[in-house]
Amino acid sequence: MPPVLPTDDPAQTPRDAPQTIDAFRDRLTDLDGQLPRRLQQCADHIAQHMDTIALSTVAQVAQGAGVPPSAMMRFCQIMGFSGYAEMQRLFREALSRSAPDYATRLANLKAGGAGHPSTLVAEFVEAGRQSMEALARDLDETALDQAVTLLSRARTIHLAGFRRSFPVASYLSYVFDKLGVPALLHDGVAGLGQRSALRPGDALIAITFAPYSDETLALATDARDRGLPVILLTDPPATRLAGMADCVLTVTEIDFGAFRSLSAAIALALSLAVAVAARRET
Repeated sequence: MPPVLPTDDPAQTPRDAPQTIDAFRDRLTDLDGQLPRRLQQCADHIAQHMDTIALSTVAQVAQGAGVPPSAMMRFCQIMGFSGYAEMQRLFREALSRSAPDYATRLANLKAGGAGHPSTLVAEFVEAGRQSMEALARDLDETALDQAVTLLSRARTIHLAGFRRSFPVASYLSYVFDKLGVPALLHDGVAGLGQRSALRPGDALIAITFAPYSDETLALATDARDRGLPVILLTDPPATRLAGMADCVLTVTEIDFGAFRSLSAAIALALSLAVAVAARRET
């Protein structure tokens, strides 16, 4: 049984364990920003790697989150579970109900010699397929339409995506240029933020995934302070970032070996660019 926790802190209020994956996601969202640092690390890591919980040990998940196993166990209790095994059972039951069992196939490929080039291709293709299916299933059409409306009215669209997000931002810059949409890529070369280029009538697309880029968040904050619309492309649940954007688009990327192909993010970015160009012509 979980220990009896004090009730003056929302993050420590005793609660029943979630019975579904959707309820688990909702619980993560409710607790976001209310947890101590290490427990927040647990929450952030699990939110981005929920596909791995069914097949990972508590030590592996804790290592991925950068916390000791005891912190991960504590996080499980705050979520309402007696421990990691009970939380993992929720994900294993969900996995057993899914058909076909692609996650298990992917796990078997990892165990069967992932160093071979053709095996790596198969694994990354499978991870990309799952990411694309998740995008199609979970897409917030209302948020996407709002983003297209805001961007289609912009004089110039600014693009910010540093570190791992840079391929998405640079590809958007390329597509906007080919479509004749004025856009400016903030690439951070020589440490230049290009913030002086932010002008009234412009808009910003900020792309960042956990752990979030400080440079991207700083530019998004600056754009908001100047009254520019900010469109945020990130991973769920994104609760902590919602206040710095007019519109939030989320995409879940299934990873393999801690590497993410950005397949779904690129697909969403391309769709956004084409939709904006089409809306500007009407």
